[in-house]
Amino acid sequence: MQNVSNLLHPRQQGPIPTRGGSRTLNQLPLSAINHPSPIDGQTALLAVIGDPIQHSLSPLMHNAALAQLGLNWRYLALPVLPERLAEAVQGLGAIGCRGVSVTIPHKESIAALLNSVDPIAKQLGAVNCLVPDGRGGWHGTNTDWSGFLVPLQQHFSNGAETALVLGGGGVVRAVLHSCQALGFKRLLLRARNKQKMEALAAWAAALALPLELLPWEEPLTELLPQVDLVVNGTPLGMGEWQQQSPLSEGQLALLPAHALVYDVVYTPRPTRLLREAAARGLACQDGLEMLVQQGAAALKLWTGLGQVPVAAMGKAVEQALAKPRLVP
Repeated sequence: MQNVSNLLHPRQQGPIPTRGGSRTLNQLPLSAINHPSPIDGQTALLAVIGDPIQHSLSPLMHNAALAQLGLNWRYLALPVLPERLAEAVQGLGAIGCRGVSVTIPHKESIAALLNSVDPIAKQLGAVNCLVPDGRGGWHGTNTDWSGFLVPLQQHFSNGAETALVLGGGGVVRAVLHSCQALGFKRLLLRARNKQKMEALAAWAAALALPLELLPWEEPLTELLPQVDLVVNGTPLGMGEWQQQSPLSEGQLALLPAHALVYDVVYTPRPTRLLREAAARGLACQDGLEMLVQQGAAALKLWTGLGQVPVAAMGKAVEQALAKPRLVP
């Protein structure tokens, strides 16, 4: 991993302030620290920008990790309207912010405001993580795809043949890229919006992804017994669609016993899809681990550390989701 200290502009260079005094990146301990340090003149800033942003769980999980690492940093959620995005990006660089997470609706539009964007983010057409570039500007990358991939690596360590991806939204490109990285030889895409499907098909063709398009009305009767992984990238199962599922119980019954059902939605837990899949004895994965792992990947980039306290991040988010008043 590239040393992040080489990417920092002058206000971001030098020792990192921690509860035990200033230390360099290589001197940071991984021992648990139960309480965050007080905010003072050396406290460094991380942020997530989006609109809306008040619902974000990222501050909870990142601040839990920062406290355990003993870093005198804070991670804040900052509301940024689309028409103020350029000002926000420039301003965060000017004040020496050490890293930025990017969420809806800025993941696509922010690339034009950055000094550089890595090949994967360009390929996915989305940036969700900004790292200081050493010139007061930003380098853009994408950790969503790796966040999605991590929970699947052990399950599919011996490879797999067929993945069925449901939906045409923004997360689908990251999902398809991850499936290719895992070695899936056949990618099936089923979505309602034909324009989004066609756009994804053109994108996949340019990357030589083995993508096959299926109409939403496709019953999948012959295909489901061949599927190793099902991914729900639709909003069905959350919000006003909580009582809906992208697959019926009859369709789930056609999946082979070894199949894994992955819902990128993480509230409610479980979604109807995962509840019914679990009742069939199928392996299930919700989107909470994806949220945590993409955040952990970003935190590694910002700190230069090879390890960050992923368990503490996950626990913080789980505790927040257990509170009825919090609606992600």
